[in-house]
Amino acid sequence: MNFEVLVKDIPDYKRFFSVDELDRRTDELAKKYPQIVEVSVAGFSRNGHPIKLIKIKGGSKNALLFGCPHPNEPIGAMMLDFLAEKLASDEAFRSQFDYTWYLIKVIDPDGTKLNEGWFSNPESIRRYAEHFYRPPGYLQVEWTFPVDYKTLHFHNPLPETKVLMDIIDETKPSFMYSLHNAGFGGVYYYISGEVPPLYEVYQRIPQLFNVPLSLGEPEVPYAKTLSKAVYKLFPISEEYDYLEKHASVDPAKIIKSGASSDEYASRVANTFSLVCEVPYYYDPRIEDTAETDMSRRQARRISWEKAKEHYEQIKGPFEHCASFEEAKKFAFYETLKNYIETMPAHLEAEKHWIETDPELERKATVAEVFDNLYVTQFYQSLSLGMLRRLMSSVLKVRNDEKLSKLKQHVDEMFEKKMEYLYKNLNYRAIPIKDLVAIQLLAGLYTANHLQAQGGF
Repeated sequence: MNFEVLVKDIPDYKRFFSVDELDRRTDELAKKYPQIVEVSVAGFSRNGHPIKLIKIKGGSKNALLFGCPHPNEPIGAMMLDFLAEKLASDEAFRSQFDYTWYLIKVIDPDGTKLNEGWFSNPESIRRYAEHFYRPPGYLQVEWTFPVDYKTLHFHNPLPETKVLMDIIDETKPSFMYSLHNAGFGGVYYYISGEVPPLYEVYQRIPQLFNVPLSLGEPEVPYAKTLSKAVYKLFPISEEYDYLEKHASVDPAKIIKSGASSDEYASRVANTFSLVCEVPYYYDPRIEDTAETDMSRRQARRISWEKAKEHYEQIKGPFEHCASFEEAKKFAFYETLKNYIETMPAHLEAEKHWIETDPELERKATVAEVFDNLYVTQFYQSLSLGMLRRLMSSVLKVRNDEKLSKLKQHVDEMFEKKMEYLYKNLNYRAIPIKDLVAIQLLAGLYTANHLQAQGGF
């Protein structure tokens, strides 16, 4: 099937929809197509926001797709908004699939609302960093499924996670699509099993929109590469084993979170999971595989030193801010507290890996150097942005001269980081329409392949 004809119907979005807008559009869809669409409240967020589940009647298999598993990642919500409308309105399209579709546009509405400050101007990396929010692992919907592995025992799923667990238990989906996206870089994929026929499809889709594949460093050192920019989804046990090998403390004291949605679904159903990571921002160097004079080990060492320096710079300001009881009321507190507590062990493990892994001896590509020297700096700007938001929030209720001076210092660090990024990045913001299209096509081609093969 050629799903690429659908791309012309995707609107040319200039901004991301808010949580309330997405909810309203969901309700309107159910009213418009009552014979096809059922909308129910599957549960409530920690702040009491209803989590709306769209059921689109169809075939004998079940597909579960959910957006905003990390609240700073709204591209999937936009994709699901389009897909829901298409499935409901186009019987010919819907009938190509033997699926009943279960869609949740926003699984973490509380966290997503804390990102809405940049939704109207997603082209600006400054605006993104200033209004960015992401919770620590133990408060992320994606990483709070139950697990028991060696010394790691996690049995405290969030209310939002429990919503997904209940749906997975009930529907036992053949296909599950957790809709993530990256901030800076290129497109890459995670899948739960080896499917060689899909690799070329995944690699071809971004090219249709002049969006690169991510050919630099993988997200984690222990990621298993299946093909170019295609990785196998990894259970939390692999992070545990990596830390057990390279850190000097119990990995359970570092991880603190649980299993992923893919792990949970694999236990209760024969589910194939897909993650398609698409970036907001692009620099041509992210796909340059030309060899440099620098070894990969040298590039990783530079990245490590910058990460250590960044940690040392924000530790003091955070700890003073955190000394006020009011700080604990704000979401940014938990994220930064977890970073301050666990980063030393992560740095230790990474340093040991850098110094001992023989694969790092080879020459680094331009993409790998770019990842290590510049993309890492972009992500550091996000923790600075959250620290600024936390300090500003506390200063509204606490008049403290030292905190005010530290806030000025953090503002200066943020401005210096922005100056560095704007000087060294040759970036462009990728149109939302193109990112929605990439996630849509990846999902449809995967669902179709699974259907044709009868699962795995």
